[in-house]
Amino acid sequence: MMVDISNSRDCRSTIERLVGQAHVRDAAAKDLVEGVQPRWVVEAGSAAEVAGVLAVADAGALRVIPRGGGTKLGWGNPPRAADIILSTKRLDRVLEHAFGDMTASVQAGCTVAAFNRHLSAHDQRLAIDPLWPANATIGGILATNDSGALRANFGALRDQLIGVTVALADGTIAKSGGKVVKNVAGFDLPKLFTGSFGTLGVIVEATFRLYACPKATRVARFTVQNDDQLGRVLTALNARSSLTASVQIEASSDGVAAIVLGIEGLADAIEGKLREIVRAALDAHATREDRRIDSEASAERLFGAGDTCVCKVSLSPTQWPGFLTAVRDVATSAAVRWKVVGQAMGVGLLSLGGSDLERVYDSLLLLRAYLEKSQGSLVVLQGAGDVARRIDAWPQAHAALPLMRRVKAQFDPKTILSPGRFIGGI
Repeated sequence: MMVDISNSRDCRSTIERLVGQAHVRDAAAKDLVEGVQPRWVVEAGSAAEVAGVLAVADAGALRVIPRGGGTKLGWGNPPRAADIILSTKRLDRVLEHAFGDMTASVQAGCTVAAFNRHLSAHDQRLAIDPLWPANATIGGILATNDSGALRANFGALRDQLIGVTVALADGTIAKSGGKVVKNVAGFDLPKLFTGSFGTLGVIVEATFRLYACPKATRVARFTVQNDDQLGRVLTALNARSSLTASVQIEASSDGVAAIVLGIEGLADAIEGKLREIVRAALDAHATREDRRIDSEASAERLFGAGDTCVCKVSLSPTQWPGFLTAVRDVATSAAVRWKVVGQAMGVGLLSLGGSDLERVYDSLLLLRAYLEKSQGSLVVLQGAGDVARRIDAWPQAHAALPLMRRVKAQFDPKTILSPGRFIGGI
């Protein structure tokens, strides 16, 4: 899309003509992105409007931050600059549900909960459980790669995403499996854009592989006395991974470690699954707890406290016991409180908090170094106080960074999209 703007002050009026004056407003304090104040908030109503706004921004050298439900807008580094918040709030429709093929296409601004409500009319679902599903949008969970504990059985978002439509920085619309655009030829757009944090383009539509809704569900919680025992229980459960829909690890400075299992299946078979799983965990000397389980909310409760940093950790599934031991040692030495909510697949959340943020900062550095030695990683999602300004949200990516920068230059040569938010200041 060619846009002729002779003066950057004409950008707003041009955008208003594209999306309608009612859908452009001055940004307010609530629109801050990690302390950076944008100028305008624009709510586009179609893929073409998103592309048009990007074309205007590209021509006027305006920095754009895509926003869905805003639940994860604080993740990543603060942007170097922000002129426009480009909201996908109005892109909230399910475009097609081919229930016979178990696929569906949806606009990026549709929330996860609304999408699954629509799919449930045909007893189908998107088999993920991201944070804050009532407000988190499809585009937002793709941009931040937030899958949840169900990935243990159904795979991550990249495994369930089969097509994507994106608006690129220059206003071009590219669609995987359809139109081939010269400057993106050879790229797997679904995989490339998942986890890109809005730095390569704006996701406007997505097509997913669906799964049947479970006929019955059960949840079981087990506690273990130490990290070695945790490893033995996880090994026993891994040998029966086909029986579990999710395996969540919970541990904190306040109590013993626990494993929360989600089990799904046919009504006449699920009790047999549950008995086998319980027997395996008990044989590994875990202790079953008989109480109401609220495992999904436990991850969400890590966020929000002003003296707490929350991180995403990635590691080999077999490294959970050793990592928890390292967390205990580091946090105890620094007198820092901590909590881990992890998945048996090797992805989880870690919170560290306390009145002395210098000790929290030092603990983050030590645990990041520990994970990097074993090819893992620690990404800071929520900072606290000056910790957010002092620590890079992303670990170093020395080997991959040159390639990532070339990809960024290919898709966004003027660096208008979420500048500085990703690894290495991309």
